[in-house]
Amino acid sequence: MITETRGLSVAAVLAAALIWSSSFAVTKVALAEVPPMTLGAMRFVLAALVLGVAARRFPRPSTRQRLSIGGAGLLGITAYFALENAGVDLATASDATLIVAAYPIITLALSGRAAFSPVRLVGMLVALAGVWLVVREHSGGGHRLWGDVLLVAGGVAWAAYNLVARGEGSGASPIVVTYYQTLAGAGGFVLLSLTETSRWNVPSGGTVLRIGFLAVVCSVAAFLLYNHGLRGLEPSVAVNLLNVVPVAGLGWAVVLAGESVTPWQLLGGAVVLAGVFLGSRK
Repeated sequence: MITETRGLSVAAVLAAALIWSSSFAVTKVALAEVPPMTLGAMRFVLAALVLGVAARRFPRPSTRQRLSIGGAGLLGITAYFALENAGVDLATASDATLIVAAYPIITLALSGRAAFSPVRLVGMLVALAGVWLVVREHSGGGHRLWGDVLLVAGGVAWAAYNLVARGEGSGASPIVVTYYQTLAGAGGFVLLSLTETSRWNVPSGGTVLRIGFLAVVCSVAAFLLYNHGLRGLEPSVAVNLLNVVPVAGLGWAVVLAGESVTPWQLLGGAVVLAGVFLGSRK
């Protein structure tokens, strides 16, 4: 059975997943005015400022611990989100969703033998099959191969982040840990955004609000929830729970973009949830 502590950890990761699922639709609209690396820099710089105020009331980790936390931030924020943005730009939404669904398997491969169990592997494969049902009717084109390569690389970065972040032993508050991760990730994005100076412009008021939502809700609140949940779960289980993101993202597409949902997509959503349940079992 799932203990109360484990149940709270699962709930925290699921809440983060539901928040992150809304970020795709918001980001898509914002990218019409702001280039991808600049959007990442604006999002995470603002998030770091908000977290910095909240983290002031907590003790600071040592310099060595801050460097370790910052390294995780470079993986989970700068590397992952940069690769994801670039990959989606070159590939298709269908490719991205399928590859993101494979992230739990990538994490398992990097976690060692202890993370494997027949039930957990079946759950992850069921979730992957469900995501395929969700996106089976989508189509796309372009530089898909390079985009797919970047998305797979993003999966490796995200899996590495989970392994590094769970091994973080500073004992600091999740707010402090998230702050230093975000600070490092924002710094990495600022450097990347310098490659887009020719595309810089003043965003509209609506885009500024979207960036604020991405920073405060999707970055601050969601990462706090995810880091809290990650402390009580194996990395492979935490990443497997993120398979609800494509399903919830489909719902946001209906609400925010007015898209329709097919019976195959509804069936796929149910299969994904079943796979997530199996994959989260000990």
